[in-house]
Amino acid sequence: MLRVEYAYWLIAAFLLYAGLRNLLERRGWRALFWLLLGALFAGGDEVLAQQAAGNALPAELAGGGVILLALLAPQLRRTPHAENVSSEHRVHSAIRLGHRLFVPALLIPAVTLLVALFGSHLSIAGYAVFAKPQMTLIGLALACVIALFAASRVTRSSMPEGLIEGRRLLDAIGWAVLLPLLLAALGEVFTQSGVGAAIAGLASTVLPTGSALACLLAFALGMVVFTVIMGNAFAAFPVMMAGIGLPLLIQQHGANPAILGSMGMLCGYCGTLMTPMAADFNLVPAALLELRSPYGVIRAQLGSALAILAANILLMYVFVFR
Repeated sequence: MLRVEYAYWLIAAFLLYAGLRNLLERRGWRALFWLLLGALFAGGDEVLAQQAAGNALPAELAGGGVILLALLAPQLRRTPHAENVSSEHRVHSAIRLGHRLFVPALLIPAVTLLVALFGSHLSIAGYAVFAKPQMTLIGLALACVIALFAASRVTRSSMPEGLIEGRRLLDAIGWAVLLPLLLAALGEVFTQSGVGAAIAGLASTVLPTGSALACLLAFALGMVVFTVIMGNAFAAFPVMMAGIGLPLLIQQHGANPAILGSMGMLCGYCGTLMTPMAADFNLVPAALLELRSPYGVIRAQLGSALAILAANILLMYVFVFR
């Protein structure tokens, strides 16, 4: 049976490979960062560690490893790797392959969707092929492996070349590759710590709760602010919905929950365009394109984000109370 833990082991193996390659190239800080992260992926799950080797990685040690990663992150300097092929060869190869280059990338969402929809029905000799919990993550991991083989087939390159290019991309992204994980954890911390309830109390004290417009503005702008802080609209949504959306807009002013939820998420996405915390959208492209400023992407889309936000708030006021 395929379980999500196998995906963590694959990630750990790749991170350890990246760390060893950096170590051989005398990039000490970068090597230590990836090796430590790989070790956490390999043994960070206490139950998994007990099942696999009988020795669990203590929670205190894992927490210390996370703190050490934060201390190592500022030491990671962007140092370009030597290209394996010339830029002219890359252009010629891209022209020759044409649209076939998109096949590996398109396989990732396609295989993930197929596993998520039909994976629960697959079995061999009465045993399920995929573990039901977190089936989407299992499908994503399987899709990435299939896409790697497909990329090797399409480009007629060896598998080690794919690993080399993946490691080069990982080094280009650097510490920012961890932000989605950390922000997801931050959203859970906010939810469990009762931030939504605190916001509800604050809103009842400060806001003129009898005004639907004031509550709507607080909800929309709060989605933007929390998304800017956490870099993730999905993490901001439960906090703002619990604090303002449900008690004030839906229960008190009769807002349509479906319209409020969908358009409220769009407010959060506007915040995504304005924050470096959304590293996978704003910092990673700047690093890959080697822009002079790491915040060039944010500056380019800031005006669009504000215009979309203003239009969205206006449309929310028109439609959400109908």
